Amino acid sequence: MASAPSRDEVDYVAETVTRSVKILVAGNFGVGKTTFVCGVSEIRPLRTEETITEASIGVDDMAGLGSKVSTTVALDFGRITLNPQLALYLFGTPGQERFAPLWEELARGALGALVLVDTRRIEKADDVLSALEQRGVPYAVAVNEFEGFRRYPLEEVREALDLAADTPVIALDARRRDQGLRALITLAEYLFRRQEATAS
Repeated sequence: MASAPSRDEVDYVAETVTRSVKILVAGNFGVGKTTFVCGVSEIRPLRTEETITEASIGVDDMAGLGSKVSTTVALDFGRITLNPQLALYLFGTPGQERFAPLWEELARGALGALVLVDTRRIEKADDVLSALEQRGVPYAVAVNEFEGFRRYPLEEVREALDLAADTPVIALDARRRDQGLRALITLAEYLFRRQEATAS
């Protein structure tokens, strides 16, 4: 798969694009989904963030999130053209359990998902992975490596999450566009291989 084009403020889909794909960017609360979508999108991303208030106390698990001051309350939306023929529409899901009803609509029509994981709170990924599996949405896992915290071998992450052998697992810094693009290319290649295997 060809590398993605350089980032520009592009609002239109290029005339060469013949295929568009809906991709979920999923993960638990505070894992970096908004940062990821905003970092890779070639258009100005749609963000539905609100300031965290006292109403979140006892409702949202803030443990280990340091100075997080805002949260997604509906979705994040962006677009990236991976090659001249293929555009990905990115839908970042809210991570809190109370927004679970939104998942049904966001997952509808999605070809796959990129699941961001935080190894500081790796057990929080189980619910997200289970939700995708229940809906039949294939996924790749991207470990968001937060600065200053321990990094684990990816095979240990795979084992901890009990992932299938063919599920891609990569590491990234959600703030870095190049690493985000690499993750999306890895996911797209995996999804298209699955489609080809099913078709044959």
